[in-house]
Amino acid sequence: MQNPRQIAFIALREVHRRGAFADVALDRTFRNSQLTDLDRRLVTELVYGSVRRMRAIDFIIDKLATKKSSQQPPDLRTILHLGLYQLEYLNHIPPSAAVNTTVQLAKENGFSGLSSFVNGLLRQYIRLTETNLNPLTISKYKSSVERLGILHSFPDWLVELWNEQIGETETEQLCEWFNQSPTIDLRINPLKSSIAQIETAFKAKNISVSRIPHLAQALRLNSSSGAIQNLPGYSEGWWTIQDSSAQLVTHLLDPQPGETIIDACAAPGGKTTHIAELIADTGTIYACDKTANRLKRLKENADRLQMKSIQIHTGDSREFPEFINLADRVLLDAPCSGLGTLHRRADARWHHTAENIQQQSQLQSQLLANSATFVKSGGVLVYATCTIHPLENERVVRSFLDSNPDWQIEPPTIDLPVQPSPEGWVKIWPHRHQMDGFFMVRLKRGEK
Repeated sequence: MQNPRQIAFIALREVHRRGAFADVALDRTFRNSQLTDLDRRLVTELVYGSVRRMRAIDFIIDKLATKKSSQQPPDLRTILHLGLYQLEYLNHIPPSAAVNTTVQLAKENGFSGLSSFVNGLLRQYIRLTETNLNPLTISKYKSSVERLGILHSFPDWLVELWNEQIGETETEQLCEWFNQSPTIDLRINPLKSSIAQIETAFKAKNISVSRIPHLAQALRLNSSSGAIQNLPGYSEGWWTIQDSSAQLVTHLLDPQPGETIIDACAAPGGKTTHIAELIADTGTIYACDKTANRLKRLKENADRLQMKSIQIHTGDSREFPEFINLADRVLLDAPCSGLGTLHRRADARWHHTAENIQQQSQLQSQLLANSATFVKSGGVLVYATCTIHPLENERVVRSFLDSNPDWQIEPPTIDLPVQPSPEGWVKIWPHRHQMDGFFMVRLKRGEK
């Protein structure tokens, strides 16, 4: 039987040593291992959790060891991260089990001579937490930004950004929300099934789901459900996975049967297939993306849901002159930093900087200016991102409107779980609305 903690160590070592993305490292490690569903869940929790909490765990090591975390042998640091993550964040694992398995990891991975150090550091941490002397909570921080950044494990620049927008109290709530395991939402395919039919099928398998206000097609899974493809109705195309806030984007677009619609950055196709559902698969959807691999996933999704209205175009959507003035509606779900989905992307908080956000913003502005040329006179464009950074959202839209006086914001007329801003755009803060962070705005081209 394979040891799940050893598997977690192998994946986390890829992240720490080579800068691999956590999900990629995890997938690669799973392909070379055979684990029960329970052990796979433990490995996933250990890897994603350790990556999310990296800054906090390094801080603990810095406080307890004579050598700073950054000076520890890299693989030993990874082992300490796995042990401390279990002790600080996983209540269901007995402390003695966390210590013993971590010491064993050290022995099995070339650190027999340091196994007593590992044992001593972890047991010292247990003693401190039992006497309310946890270094995370008793340390004197230089500022509230540093306190939130270390305690909740985020870079200072992100904490500062959120503080400016929503204040310290809500920033802490947002940090806590992003450190939770993500929920899974389904979007019902009304062309093949109904929400009541799927609720009944799930109930028969003892799988708990709940409806989501304002979203007639959405169901949220309330508990762990095993492999998604084994759930009732998956192979029949009754539903697809899509977070609630992403579903709102397509409702804001409000596509109508028979229309010509362009999804300018379509892969992997969640919103494209949603458009097809809302137009009853009648009309034409041009789905564009420059990544052939991700378009393959779009095709697989469309085939499983049995969609006929989608035409796939591979290429950069800035280079499709044949689409000029063609579409009744255009969706630009722009590539972005993903800062509204940090709970799903464990390492995204460490990969972004204020500088690369600026570069992202320039690309988004180019894509918006170009996608707007695809819209017929009197037509509609929805600009959306899964980030909550103003540079990628409000700033891009304001700049576009300043340069294009024939366009204006059309405030939402649909029933939404969140109030639009006075300007007419919609910004979803995850901790307020219990769904992924998103920005969306509906723009209308003037009649000529």
